[in-house]
Amino acid sequence: MKRVINFSAGPAALPLEVLEQARDEMLDWNNTGCSVMEVSHRSKEFDALHHHAIDLFKELAGLGPEWKVFFTTGGASTQFLMLPMNFLFDGRQADYINTGNWAKAAIKEAKRFGTVTVPANMEREGGAPISVPRQSDLHFNPDAAYVHYTSNNTIEGTEFFYTPDSAGKPLVSDMSSDIFSRPMELGKHSMFYAGAQKNLGPSGVTVVAMRPDFFQLAKEDLPTMMSYRVFDEHCSMFNTPPCFSIYILDLVLRWLKKNGGIEAMGKVNEQKQRELYAAIDGSGGYYSCPVDKASRSWMNIVFTLPTPELDEKFIKDAKAAGIVQVKGYRTVGGIRLSAYNAVGLDKVQTTIQFMDEFRKKNG
Repeated sequence: MKRVINFSAGPAALPLEVLEQARDEMLDWNNTGCSVMEVSHRSKEFDALHHHAIDLFKELAGLGPEWKVFFTTGGASTQFLMLPMNFLFDGRQADYINTGNWAKAAIKEAKRFGTVTVPANMEREGGAPISVPRQSDLHFNPDAAYVHYTSNNTIEGTEFFYTPDSAGKPLVSDMSSDIFSRPMELGKHSMFYAGAQKNLGPSGVTVVAMRPDFFQLAKEDLPTMMSYRVFDEHCSMFNTPPCFSIYILDLVLRWLKKNGGIEAMGKVNEQKQRELYAAIDGSGGYYSCPVDKASRSWMNIVFTLPTPELDEKFIKDAKAAGIVQVKGYRTVGGIRLSAYNAVGLDKVQTTIQFMDEFRKKNG
């Protein structure tokens, strides 16, 4: 068996030891004689797993026991809908910082429920956003019920490296693609959410974390599966949850804790991104990253080669070398290396060596 170096933006690489444990427990999980996909979600065994995952998430995130953590389905895209449905009603307004594709998708859904104002719009004519706004660029609506931002922009390769000061308004963030990649001021948020399929686990489960004071503002009498109050009352199990995805999420969280937690992960990720961007910037212009240096994502490193033809050759030759899923997003093109937590430093360094060799052969 040969494992490739997987730079997929999501579903993304998972830690090898997590996959090995899931393999070993596939037919008999926790001495039940069943796969975790076969046991009842109402069983004491799965209930213990479910609560362990919630508690470990809070521990790693540095959240107090009062925080509410829900496991939902539908990815971040459903949270784009669920958030305003719960909090943007009766003429309320909300601020949404526009930093790219997924921020725009969140704005589109929020506009179905109330007035959306934009404290900063990073769109530019003729191309994708190349930076996130500075704090001084943010102009908030004093009547906003909350402020929403996307902490890392997977497509554009930009990332917030500060927590926006939301002028006293509840701060909400879509952290799907950089959660737990480095220490962040999670406690300064009223709510944050993340699709698991990048740094937390497989696709199929989304983690939502919420402060109780913000939760209390949620609307009542909503459709059952769109109500945060229902998720809270039933501990995310009004209906059958994505059991296998939660199981893998729990294994990934255990792996994170075993390997030093978020602080240790941040040190590795800092070195990974530093070496990757050094290889790009040191290529004499052969590799070109369009993103402003202060906004360059640690998770999604984007660049182009001198011609689209060379981009395609790079993708093809990388695959032949066992380095896969490096093609940029379909609307942007170029190359994208999604160096999430499970992509180790050794794999990044092997990729840098390939980049150097490719440049010498095709320069």
